[in-house]
Amino acid sequence: MRIIAGSRRSLPLKTPPGLDTRPTSDKIKETLFNMIHQELPGCRFLDLFAGSGQIGLEALSRGAESAVFAEKNPKAAKCIEENILFTKFEDQAVLLKQDVITALKMLDGKERFDIVFMDPPYQMGLEREVLAFLSGSSLVDDRSTIIVEASLHTSFDDIGELGYEIAKYKKYKTNAHVFLRRR
Repeated sequence: MRIIAGSRRSLPLKTPPGLDTRPTSDKIKETLFNMIHQELPGCRFLDLFAGSGQIGLEALSRGAESAVFAEKNPKAAKCIEENILFTKFEDQAVLLKQDVITALKMLDGKERFDIVFMDPPYQMGLEREVLAFLSGSSLVDDRSTIIVEASLHTSFDDIGELGYEIAKYKKYKTNAHVFLRRR
């Protein structure tokens, strides 16, 4: 796994040991960043269920102003710390070593993000929990893009009830990226 493009292009990244995380493949990551490249320069990026931190670090490498990472798994959080130091993004990155909802509550009222990316464990309903929280928070507004990496079996049929609309949907072989905006 590596940073694909930008100021830290080709730098290798560590991944957490074990099977607790699912690193996004370089091919899918490249497709994702091709879809959001115009929104990245100067943006504030939030990486939830961050795993190795590769998505937020890629955003920083491609011009994001700052990135906040939320990860409660201690092994994954250590990996993110090491990747932040290795890529020399200490001044632009903040790691919150706690569960995502606790991190969001801590940030609410203090931050606003242009792009929120989340890759929660599949089939646990965590997407809905996070989206419900974000719908009533000041962390995002109608200009923010929320991207959910989800299993192909995850339903977004009731997303309108939470005040969102699907802006884009990109299907891959085993998962999808769902781009949401507040209405």
